[in-house]
Amino acid sequence: MSHDKKQAVLDEILRASGVDVRKCMRCGKCTATCPAFDEMEYHPHQFVYMVEKGEIDKLAASPSIFKCLSCFACMERCPRQVEPAKLIEAVRLSVIRAKGANHLTPEQIPALLDEDLPQQAITSAFRKYSK
Repeated sequence: MSHDKKQAVLDEILRASGVDVRKCMRCGKCTATCPAFDEMEYHPHQFVYMVEKGEIDKLAASPSIFKCLSCFACMERCPRQVEPAKLIEAVRLSVIRAKGANHLTPEQIPALLDEDLPQQAITSAFRKYSK
């Protein structure tokens, strides 16, 4: 991807999320409260840092963007109101738009369910992947 295209994607993510990544002081409170922490390659504070550094390609290629539950626990714990979940959602939507389709269809989700899956994850999946 060219530098201009990378910058355009970064600008769109920052605009869509409304997040000022420079406010992050990397305290890790967002990551410490994340219920999907064990499932993610990159964690909420790392998302913020990667966006700040313009590492959108690496972030967009990570399955971590689809592991986020969008529960906003990270946003509630942030002392500086950085809102990592909004960044993750913006990156996820950017990837979905680039592919031209949703990552999952609602019809695929029931086959992936198990009894240990939190109801919040099911609701989040239907909301994210059926738009």
